[in-house]
Amino acid sequence: MEKMKDRCPWCLGSDIYTRYHDTEWGRPERDSQKLFEFLVLEGAQAGLSWLTILKRREGYRAAFDGMDPERMARYGERDIERLVRDERIIRNRRKIVSAVENARAYLAMPRPLSDWFWDRVDGEPVVNRFKTMQEIPASTPLSEGISRDLKKQGFTFVGPTIVYAFLQATGFVNDHLTTCFLHPRSRRKAGTQG
Repeated sequence: MEKMKDRCPWCLGSDIYTRYHDTEWGRPERDSQKLFEFLVLEGAQAGLSWLTILKRREGYRAAFDGMDPERMARYGERDIERLVRDERIIRNRRKIVSAVENARAYLAMPRPLSDWFWDRVDGEPVVNRFKTMQEIPASTPLSEGISRDLKKQGFTFVGPTIVYAFLQATGFVNDHLTTCFLHPRSRRKAGTQG
């Protein structure tokens, strides 16, 4: 019988959360379009639980043309009205408009979003060594600086807390607890890779 893996406590109690934690959260993402999708979803999550968004992620992909920024950037008022009525997503007009504005900002960036973000952490994830959930901050000077710079680029719904959640989710910051089997220190002890 396999020993039960130690995980970050936030993912326990939900198969969706556990699967997300084990296969996605904190893994370095280098695909610019996937990073764009995460930014949109993190903005949609504001004031809600991440589980609410995970349950609707496929709905977002369907409603927003596969989260294709080129197509989203061309959305007009008719598209906004369609999305406001779409029950597969969070039907908040401001968040929907933000997704469209962020698609336009994404396309206007002078370099790929992935390069822009990875340069902020010198190309390597920031590995924290938190032992408890209470130690993990809601935002950091890094997320505050990125938030300011994203806003200058025309992005919306990218406050420091949203940006920090994005950085955690996409692996720019590794906030798996040191007791979690996915923290680099735990993986070294177990002799596992990847």
